[in-house]
Amino acid sequence: MAQQTKGARSAGIDAYIERANPVFQPMMESLRDAVHRHCPAVEETLKWSAPSFSYRGRILCGMAAFKQHMSFGYWQHAEVVGADAARDGMGSYGKMRGPADMPKAATLKADIRKAMALIDETASGAAPTKTKPVKKARPTLPVPEDLRSALERQPKALRHFDAFSPSQRREYIEWIVEAKREDTRTRRIAQAVEWLGEGKHRNWKYESC
Repeated sequence: MAQQTKGARSAGIDAYIERANPVFQPMMESLRDAVHRHCPAVEETLKWSAPSFSYRGRILCGMAAFKQHMSFGYWQHAEVVGADAARDGMGSYGKMRGPADMPKAATLKADIRKAMALIDETASGAAPTKTKPVKKARPTLPVPEDLRSALERQPKALRHFDAFSPSQRREYIEWIVEAKREDTRTRRIAQAVEWLGEGKHRNWKYESC
């Protein structure tokens, strides 16, 4: 395959667009123009038989046409538009069946430049910027009545239990409520009260390993 010149238009992509559904042809040309406008150093080629756009030797984005829809997407989809962005089909903007489904010009500009920035970070050796997921707090589990009653008869165990963190209390509660037999539950409550009287966590046996 001949080396593509930066900013040059690929004859292969020209032919691909000409063969596409006439409804999608102007849409694909518009997207292609946007890539060149916001990324002058882009290189065009066909990858996996579909139009592909590279920047600094890495895939930036690509598009494809089908019978009933077309798509346009970024190689680093999740980092550009977000992992939760709709993706009903190939691409980053879902299935596009007509001009109304096209991304707005400002959105396209911002996303293309973000995709470029991600490649720039990788090329410079910097770690790509990632949004740290926010952990949802787990709901507090209610203390079972039989466990609470057993603890109230042993004030020292109750003091230790109430002083534990929510996650440490949860370990005891889950262990007890997961018992499938009544006698198993009774034995676990008795064991829990004994350990709590000594100020031990549910998994104290493994904490020193």
